[in-house]
Amino acid sequence: MPLSRIDPSRYPALLAEKTDAFRRAFAGFNLPAPQIFASPHLGYRMRAEFRMWHEGRRVSYAMFSPADPRRPVTVQDFPPAIETIRNLMPKLREHLLADDILRARIFQTEFLATRQGEALATLIYHRPLDAQWEESARRLADSLGIHIIGRSRGQKIVIGRDFLEEEIEVDGLRLRTRQVEGGFSQPNGEVNRAMLGWVRKQAAMLGGDLLELYCGNGNFTVALAPLFNKVLATELSKTSVAAARWGLQANSLNNVALARMASFEVSSALARERVFRRLQEQNINLDDWHFTTLFVDPPRAGLDADTLNLARSFCNILYISCNPNTLRENITQLSSTHTIAAAAIFDQFPYTEHLEAGVMLVRDK
Repeated sequence: MPLSRIDPSRYPALLAEKTDAFRRAFAGFNLPAPQIFASPHLGYRMRAEFRMWHEGRRVSYAMFSPADPRRPVTVQDFPPAIETIRNLMPKLREHLLADDILRARIFQTEFLATRQGEALATLIYHRPLDAQWEESARRLADSLGIHIIGRSRGQKIVIGRDFLEEEIEVDGLRLRTRQVEGGFSQPNGEVNRAMLGWVRKQAAMLGGDLLELYCGNGNFTVALAPLFNKVLATELSKTSVAAARWGLQANSLNNVALARMASFEVSSALARERVFRRLQEQNINLDDWHFTTLFVDPPRAGLDADTLNLARSFCNILYISCNPNTLRENITQLSSTHTIAAAAIFDQFPYTEHLEAGVMLVRDK
């Protein structure tokens, strides 16, 4: 995203272009008028990463244009980031300039923050990290009041914690999630809250049991669980599963079973093609479940063939997509059994061509 493109005065026009393109792409599906959730024009990103550009003893944050990937654009400020990150950036750079040990061969810096003001900085190096580095990093963490992670090839040194805890208010609920360094988390806090509110609205009267695939750190799980009798949430990443388990406990949710499984394994288990020890170890007997709704938030590749076959058996499919192209392909494949009942557009990434979307699909009678 070129910084020159970040112009709040142009934001409404840029969003209109994206929403018009979305409507045209889905015109053949008798798409209901999508609800549009805009982003804050500035101060929306809760994650940011920068290359570190060295000029003699100086070091600066840098970004690179896709049109000229070899020429760095040094960055003094990053308006898309939330205030916590924007305030932290110059302070961290000052410490790097003043400390030869922290500055030596630093390659990249990554920031993660919450709206509650907590922050974590990951410093990535092209050299081994030793006890001297750790001592300097501890002084830095104490001075700035943040958590720091040092990374080099085969090394990860944690000063403080390698995760943050976020709290989001949705529909009067205070939902807590854990954002783990290096793991996936929603980058745009306000748009994420809008997404949670929209999926809760769609699910409010569905009842029965919910199957959630690709649950990640439980961001949607903790929002949807109060609306269903039981939830079976699945995720393959060990890091994300651990964060999701923390979220279930932190939100006092006792109607959720969490299984570390890929989507195609879940499809196989529900088709009774295989018996999975991971389900047996948690006393999850699929015969005890009465699923009415499938919730998916898949990667950019969308749903695979096995998962699409599974989806056709559900009365309701709630689908959050980070790639309208694969969403359109999947809806085409589901159009013989399901109809779009509701749609939404979520502008997670302002000033870019990326767009997230949500659809509610209902099985034809």
